[in-house]
Amino acid sequence: MWRAFFLAVGIYCCVLGAECLALDKAIMKRKVEQPAAYGQTVQASREIVPPDWAPWTLLSTGAILMIYSFTIPKRVHS
Repeated sequence: MWRAFFLAVGIYCCVLGAECLALDKAIMKRKVEQPAAYGQTVQASREIVPPDWAPWTLLSTGAILMIYSFTIPKRVHS
């Protein structure tokens, strides 16, 4: 179970690091409808800018976790 957990976390970190390497910023938009009589909608947005160290740190951490997951011994059921 621990082996699969560390492998999954390592893969997630590598994918997130690759995304941070490819993107400069991510803008998350959400539509919120006001109960006003005019029926207007308001755009609420959130901008996420990853720091410069994030892509390489996530990629290296994910690679180390994946290598570590392969060194955890398998359980032997007799």
